[in-house]
Amino acid sequence: MPRFAAVQMESALLETEANLEKIIARTEEAAAAKAEVVLFPECALSGYALTADEAHSVAEPIPGPSIERLVNASKSNRIIIAVGIIEKGPDDRIFNACALLGPDGVLGVYRKTHLPFLGVDRFLAPGDELAGPFETTAGRLGILICYDLRFPEAPRVLTLAGAQVLLISTAWPQAATLYSDHAARTRSAENGIYLVAANHVGQERSTRYLGRSVITGPDGELLAEASPDSETILYADIDLSRSDEKRRINIPGEYELDLVADRRPELYTDLS
Repeated sequence: MPRFAAVQMESALLETEANLEKIIARTEEAAAAKAEVVLFPECALSGYALTADEAHSVAEPIPGPSIERLVNASKSNRIIIAVGIIEKGPDDRIFNACALLGPDGVLGVYRKTHLPFLGVDRFLAPGDELAGPFETTAGRLGILICYDLRFPEAPRVLTLAGAQVLLISTAWPQAATLYSDHAARTRSAENGIYLVAANHVGQERSTRYLGRSVITGPDGELLAEASPDSETILYADIDLSRSDEKRRINIPGEYELDLVADRRPELYTDLS
């Protein structure tokens, strides 16, 4: 069973080099604990509480200088890294992105599709696809970012495409207890998949972060949870076969559920 790690950390606002060094150090720590995938928070390289000008100043292409160093860290530590970054994309647009990196380079990029009127998201372009799930040596990984988790359609689309684990790179503010209390466990349970969420701690300008990173299982069970105020790494060993099995046999022949087969898509056409 692959081991997944969620790094709860405090990013220094606009200090890309210092944040990058911390991310590499935490990658090495997770690899030493035999993790095969390590997830970092939303905008981990720059911080989240940015102005429009600051976002443009720290935006990097993917691949780019920071990504190249992280690919090298992935290679030397034999671990997959998922990290939040402000991406400089085509036509000078900038995105809130999460890059999935392996020893051989970029495995995938997800651009945040649901943008709240909050923090740096106020100034960014939305992504236009639910990219993935991405095939890796540690399973089929779906990626979403923070506010995306409020929309059940996004995890469902990735589940129906075969995702076994959802990686949620986040910057949940202190008031957003809904995510760690309910949303993460609900999205896991309704889709029958694992969910790994890595959040910030500390404070950036007027924004104090919730912490409380979580890892949840396919029945909504809480596998690991971080404190609200400390940097830490959460770990969980994940049985990918549980994500593939959508049937729930509580009493054979009397009480059985199937989270995919029991759906009624013909009734949901108004959603699109």
